[in-house]
Amino acid sequence: MTLRKLVPVTVLALSSLGTGCQHSASASPPAEATAQTPAPFATPPVLAGTPDIATLVAKVKPAVVNITTVQEVRAPQGPDLSELFPFFHQGPHGHPRGGDGNGDGMMKQQALGSGFVVDPQGHVVTNAHVVEGATRVKVRLSDDRELEAKVIGKDERLDVAVLQLENPPKDLPVASLGRSEPLRVGDYVVAIGNPFGLGNTVTMGIVSAKGRTIGAGPYDDFIQTDASINPGNSGGPLFNLYGQVIGINTAINPNGKGIGFAIPVDAIKQVLPELVATGHVSRGRLGVVIQGMDADLAKALGMDRPHGALVEDVEPGSPAATAGLAQGDVILSVDGLPVGHSEELPRMVALHHPGTQVRLGVLHDRKARDVNVTLVAIQDHPAGDASPTGPVSESATGASGLGIAVSDADGQVVVERVATDGPADGKLRRGDVIEEIDHTPVTSAAVLSAKVRTAPADKPLLFRVKHGEQSRFVAIDRGAR
Repeated sequence: MTLRKLVPVTVLALSSLGTGCQHSASASPPAEATAQTPAPFATPPVLAGTPDIATLVAKVKPAVVNITTVQEVRAPQGPDLSELFPFFHQGPHGHPRGGDGNGDGMMKQQALGSGFVVDPQGHVVTNAHVVEGATRVKVRLSDDRELEAKVIGKDERLDVAVLQLENPPKDLPVASLGRSEPLRVGDYVVAIGNPFGLGNTVTMGIVSAKGRTIGAGPYDDFIQTDASINPGNSGGPLFNLYGQVIGINTAINPNGKGIGFAIPVDAIKQVLPELVATGHVSRGRLGVVIQGMDADLAKALGMDRPHGALVEDVEPGSPAATAGLAQGDVILSVDGLPVGHSEELPRMVALHHPGTQVRLGVLHDRKARDVNVTLVAIQDHPAGDASPTGPVSESATGASGLGIAVSDADGQVVVERVATDGPADGKLRRGDVIEEIDHTPVTSAAVLSAKVRTAPADKPLLFRVKHGEQSRFVAIDRGAR
């Protein structure tokens, strides 16, 4: 599933909507008919069991703001910029509308987003990607007052930014922050924002799912909603029926209509004070590479069900290495709180500051133990090379009972083919280097075949495989097919 962050959008000129009807008699009833036909209700009723969205919106909308950013970008060379920038229209002097050329190959590009005021001091919360690279930020309040703002804090990992309004008015409306943890799937939610530059737009839907991982970052934990959100809604609030912000609208699935994602407000509240005070967030790290668990892995590791985070690798010299964590360990809890899925571990560790000692519940060689780890500050690392392994010699040798063909290559065993619907289908792929089987190093295809033949048929085999620079554990159950 390809997902897209709600990028700020350029302003489009809209033609007049509704030019009027040619037959005026059918456009509205005669005055005398109107006077003689009273409205069915003096006051529109709120039916039992339905939310009063109009009253809710009237209360919360004043705290929602439209954000306009200006950034300098290099203008592409070419005779017609409109072909390269379809959202721009040529202005009277040949420069894209919404930006001005300055003669040095640069132009100013204007984009739109949303946000909300969180305190009387004039702090505004939005997405970090809304203000990325901005040289100027303007905030428009719901009553059309415009104020200059500056970015005072950003957390790119969570995709949250805090703005400070210059000379905030004393009557500044403020949004109330609620809690996202109690949200239930099916709860009503309301989104307010600036989609496609159409400010003060209100949409309504429900919570479609919680805890969504969409590949947007290390702390993915999104609220999925079917309340309509679009580019320009980015950074805007998602409200519950109490009028409290329970999320920030952040991403959409461009291939699916009505599928949007919001950052839970609980995560935002954790970092907001630090962003306001220091402009950045300090998080602790363990120094491990982890992967998810499945039923076969759990069975191979002696677990009754899949849970926790399996340690693929331990960074040398890291807190995890110092504490004695090893490849193949399963981290089951952090300070007594269970790790239900591997995606939860980074978020649980990141709640602690560098220098904090945490107690990890670990399964090591099928035995449970507690490990105390003192965290260090998280650092930015370049992404590892995930390219496949290089050419290997073609001394093809079969691996009994796995449905794979392998080859020897300089002391490594490389997967050449994976049989469709075989035991390894979906577990291994071409180019994988098989490093271990049941914690025994695999130095040749012959060693692999012998180990597979002598292993009990009713027990999943635990493999450690490497693809590019990334290693992972895989459990293959030969009797599951």
